[in-house]
Amino acid sequence: MLNLFLPNEHVKSIFDISPEALKEKGIKGIITDLDNTLVAWDVANATPEITKWFQQMKDHNIKVTIISNNKWERVKIFSEPLDTPFLFSARKPLSQAFKKAAKEMKLQKNEIVVIGDQVLTDVLGGNMAGFYTILVVPIVQTDGKVTRINRKIERRILSYMRKKGKISWEE
Repeated sequence: MLNLFLPNEHVKSIFDISPEALKEKGIKGIITDLDNTLVAWDVANATPEITKWFQQMKDHNIKVTIISNNKWERVKIFSEPLDTPFLFSARKPLSQAFKKAAKEMKLQKNEIVVIGDQVLTDVLGGNMAGFYTILVVPIVQTDGKVTRINRKIERRILSYMRKKGKISWEE
């Protein structure tokens, strides 16, 4: 049960995930979180670096879909300039949005990676839906109200996992 909270990988940032490394694993699609994964939760638009990362994925024929628990307007404003499909009010960690994204990408579970900054939403949801998961360090250390509660629970889970020797990365 607790293994559902463990990502398959942990990296510092989205920029540590290259299209070449994904291709080597047979990955053809990415389901990614938005807030504190791609940009800070209070930043509306993609940075030039994020725009370049999205273009690299497109250049390597890797499909990207953004799924967020945030509202339609927030996700639309970010996603549309990138010409990237998105799902909003996703209710992560419930698996419906993950499965819908995979279906819309027309890819199998083993061809998709889920990337996010939260154990309780992104990693748990991706794992429950049967995807390979990558946890990234949050871009900023501030969060919205609900996420602050999640982070407290997350810290306890990660601390327990670290004590049990299940994770080795530093916070």
